[in-house]
Amino acid sequence: MVEEKYEFTSGTKKSLLIVIAVGLLFTLIGLLFAASGGDHHDAEGHAAVDHATEQVKTIQTSAAMAEDAGAGAEGGHHGPAIWLKRLIVNLWINNIFFLGLGLIGLFFFALQYAAQAGWSAGLKRIPLAFGNWILVAFVLTAVIFGIQWPSHALFHWLDDSLFDPTSDNYDSIIAGKSWYLNKVFYIGRMVVFFGMWIFFFKKISRLAFQEDEIGGTDLWKKMRSWSAIFLVFFAVSSSMAAWDYVMSIDTHWFSTMFGWYVFASWWVSGLALILFMVVLLKDKGYLKVVNANHIHDLGKFVFAFSVFWTYIWFSQFLLIYYAHIPEETIYFVERWKNDHYAPVFFINLILNFFLPFLLLMTRDSKRHARILKVVCPIVIFGHWIDFYLMITPGTLQGNGGFGLLELGLFAVFAGSFLFVVLSNLAKKPLVAKNHPMLQESLNHHI
Repeated sequence: MVEEKYEFTSGTKKSLLIVIAVGLLFTLIGLLFAASGGDHHDAEGHAAVDHATEQVKTIQTSAAMAEDAGAGAEGGHHGPAIWLKRLIVNLWINNIFFLGLGLIGLFFFALQYAAQAGWSAGLKRIPLAFGNWILVAFVLTAVIFGIQWPSHALFHWLDDSLFDPTSDNYDSIIAGKSWYLNKVFYIGRMVVFFGMWIFFFKKISRLAFQEDEIGGTDLWKKMRSWSAIFLVFFAVSSSMAAWDYVMSIDTHWFSTMFGWYVFASWWVSGLALILFMVVLLKDKGYLKVVNANHIHDLGKFVFAFSVFWTYIWFSQFLLIYYAHIPEETIYFVERWKNDHYAPVFFINLILNFFLPFLLLMTRDSKRHARILKVVCPIVIFGHWIDFYLMITPGTLQGNGGFGLLELGLFAVFAGSFLFVVLSNLAKKPLVAKNHPMLQESLNHHI
């Protein structure tokens, strides 16, 4: 088999740099608009929060519950100017979303080895390249977390007075979670999780590229073992990271399904990006070992896990809606009844369920490159919207917005992510030529 290597051309680099530059320009313009209209927007925001609070009060069953839910909804108003807080929040949204894509790339790669899957042998280098972003995400996470620390722009529970019984700001609910939500333990988890994710990525990558030179089955067996260990660690760390980086924003609220929910959103986004890149590389003449059957399988994954994400979304929503407990329903009231987020709430469902479900329903649609080039970006952008809805209402309350600032930062992160992935993809062979199951992949047929 002839060795195949991706060329990261100057034209592709230029296109990505243009995307990043345009994103930066949109971000700057969005910040100027947000800063110039901050007072008016702030007034509207507080009105929206008051409206949401009234909705909660109508379903409360006692004065004590009303007080607790109100505190949860109103936490986090004090801090930096709205435009600056909005910038910090959007940096966090993009950082967590693209961190997930990096982790899912490594997860997909490890899953293929642990399951002894042969069909994917010819395309596994693409998701593996996603893992190069994890180190970048670690730096960004530390920087953004440090920037927001003094003002608690993201995490209200960082305020020490909330844990002090003698303080006027004392919050019994947050104080009751102090064993888990404390600065030392939180930062310790962050360092351990990122340290282990980077370690597993480096270890598995090194073994994968050694296989190109040595061949045989010994390295394949080692990768199976390391992949299995990683999957166990990922199962625990990804759920806890979802609690830490997203759910702890709404400190009074919690869901036992939230770890699964975040994973489902990350997972289907990662699958869509893998499929999108495979289709684009095929168009460029690469990945000759990949045929329509491989693309069909990836299309089925995107279709199936879009339904899975919807199942998790609906299960979480229905349980909270049916139970009608105020401290739980506040989460959806802030998103469903708030004029800022209600349109995005329904757009989220359209982009992440209805469109992929209808467009990928038939067998031919999962094999048609033109359809996949439309559906995959919709799914990726749709789940970015999902993270916007998870994070923005709990941090900005009624002061959230959706405009050039949000779209600009998404473009900056997307362009940067692809630049890192493609530059690393070009450094090594595109196909694992000595993979022991490559022949099975070459003859894959469904």
